Amino acid sequence: MALPLVRSNIVIFFISMTLVLILALGVYVSNRLLTHWLLVGALEQDYVHQQAGIQDILNSYAIPKVNGPESTLQGLRLTLPLTSNAAPAVSPEMMVKLHAVLKHKYADSMILDTEVVFPVTAVEQDSSLPAFAEIDWLSTNKISSVRALNHAWAAFNSKKPLSVIPDMTWFGAFGTTAVVVYNPGPSEAFAPSAVLLVTQSEILESLSGLIWSISASISVLCLISFAFAAILLWMRFYDQVRTNSNIQYLAHHDTLTGLPNRAVFNARLAGALRHAQAKASNVGVMLIDVDKFKEINDTHGHGIGDVFLQIVGERLQTVFHKHLVARLSGDEFAVLLTSVSDPARMTRLAADMIAATTSPCIIDGREIKLSLSIGLARATDGSWRVSRLLHCADLALYNAKHSGRSTFSWYTPGLDAEAQKRKEVENGLVKALKLDQFKLVYQPQYTLRDGALRGYEALVRWEHPAKGEIRPDLFIPIAEDCGLIDDIGTWVLNNACREAMLWEDQSRCVAVNVSAAQFVAGETQKRVAQALQNSGLDPSRLEIEITESLLISNTDAVIETLRQIHDMGVSIAMDDFGTGYSSLSYLSLFPFDKIKIDQTFVQNLGKDSGTDAIVTSIVGLGRSLNVTITAEGVETEEQAILLSAAGCDLVQGYMFGKPDKVERHEAAYPVFPQNTSGGFWFPQKRGQGTQKPKIKLSPKLAQFATLASAQPSSDEKAGSVTS
Repeated sequence: MALPLVRSNIVIFFISMTLVLILALGVYVSNRLLTHWLLVGALEQDYVHQQAGIQDILNSYAIPKVNGPESTLQGLRLTLPLTSNAAPAVSPEMMVKLHAVLKHKYADSMILDTEVVFPVTAVEQDSSLPAFAEIDWLSTNKISSVRALNHAWAAFNSKKPLSVIPDMTWFGAFGTTAVVVYNPGPSEAFAPSAVLLVTQSEILESLSGLIWSISASISVLCLISFAFAAILLWMRFYDQVRTNSNIQYLAHHDTLTGLPNRAVFNARLAGALRHAQAKASNVGVMLIDVDKFKEINDTHGHGIGDVFLQIVGERLQTVFHKHLVARLSGDEFAVLLTSVSDPARMTRLAADMIAATTSPCIIDGREIKLSLSIGLARATDGSWRVSRLLHCADLALYNAKHSGRSTFSWYTPGLDAEAQKRKEVENGLVKALKLDQFKLVYQPQYTLRDGALRGYEALVRWEHPAKGEIRPDLFIPIAEDCGLIDDIGTWVLNNACREAMLWEDQSRCVAVNVSAAQFVAGETQKRVAQALQNSGLDPSRLEIEITESLLISNTDAVIETLRQIHDMGVSIAMDDFGTGYSSLSYLSLFPFDKIKIDQTFVQNLGKDSGTDAIVTSIVGLGRSLNVTITAEGVETEEQAILLSAAGCDLVQGYMFGKPDKVERHEAAYPVFPQNTSGGFWFPQKRGQGTQKPKIKLSPKLAQFATLASAQPSSDEKAGSVTS
């Protein structure tokens, strides 16, 4: 791109020089023309006073026009040549008179020579008459330019009474003499013309001051005009250069961070690979992705997100200041390592970059955690190409993000196999949607107060024709990555509503999960309404479960969509409550019908006093807000007892039934799979002689358990709790 700019500079230089030369030539020409005009005017003023007298004398020399033999008349010369062949001299009286007229005192000019010549027609009539062609001033160097004599010849033939022709060459040089031509007045006879050779140097010398002052003024005006034109030209050229420079910069750099863009990185990487192939060296690449950048954008706004990316770019340049750092896309960066490409040093650099993220970003008083995932790949021979190396680094980056984030991962050949498996799963999901290979299973939800079966949570399974049943944790993340989760979620919603209408007990509710990936503000409520209309299900039997991550994204639009769903009569539940950092704030934004305690808290019940306090607080919060509390992931009797003591409303988990067909759950009810002996919290009259379970409760839960056991019902006297 530099060559066109050099060419344009050369063109501008030549144009500028041409304009300067034209300006100089214009000033010079104007000076010569002005001098010529002033010189002619001055000479005419000197010789115009003798015009009438000279014409009278010239007319006195006229010869009549004859048709017979030509009469001869010798030429008349007022100067006395050394040898003369002229006709008989005029009368002394007329010669004295002519000399008296021509010897008038002139201001700044002097007559050097005078010739009297007859018209061509008269010379043809009498060849002895003097002709204009006989004037020898050019040959005797009295006139330096033939142009002056030619112009005098033209003036002689024009019959103009008085003509002044300065001696000036074609390139503007003035001689010391000038030619003055007196033509006779109108006459029927052939009258001669007087051609005078006069001096002009004195007039030139007297006019030089005026001429140069006028020329200087013209030069100044021309210079001003040229300068103005040059400024306009330079401004346009400068704007064009600056625009081209900006275009070049924008074409090769990211406008937000100022880092090189993907095109530059790919070009540099291709060159590095060629050089590595020639030198038998190695090339390393790091792909760096900002973790949860979408949440930062959605939570703090795009303005804060842009500043955050600029800070990320600055920290990358600080750590990799000797290497090429580029921004490939929104939150994805890349580093090209040529001088440091061995695994140990690349690993050290990646670790340094992870360590550089420990310092939080503070933007407008907000502290934002910085987390990066890094994928590393290395070209070890000349067979590597840009696309292959970047693909390997991308696989390593994917592995780092799915390994807990805020870490780095090296590419290994095994990642290709995993990527192939993901591709197979993705292709299989497309076929599964077309061939209806999905099915729904249901996990029951029981009340702890009386052991009643309240409803089911719908869970999707994939029945692969060759691999059998595939768990959702294997294909749901892939479906979210490839964009198929929306279609799968719609299928689950429609089929859950349709199957719930076929249950024998129409009082059972059905809960359907809606992930953040499939939730579309302004569209999800339409899909819910369509599912209810197509199935005929009572809206009060449908429950939509959402996670906190959904509320982080575009909160106002999500809240409005949830309100419209709630207005249909559908219940809204917050799933995985307590795992986010804004759970309580979201409860104030939207009146949820149910809160589900995440299974990570349930698993630590009775083992950690902090977890017991959190569960107790969540239950108390639910009661104060008149919200139903559900605990998920209940697998042991101890967990169930503790949740009952805390006052939890509903439970679900393997203890109460694994995901299965509704018919099997209904047939097994009210016997719980993991506790067929019953207990104080269990309403069935079974196992009255069962030994009391020895469970250690926290003081807070022990108080609730004591109160619960103080007033057992007739069906609950067989169970007890010891703390």
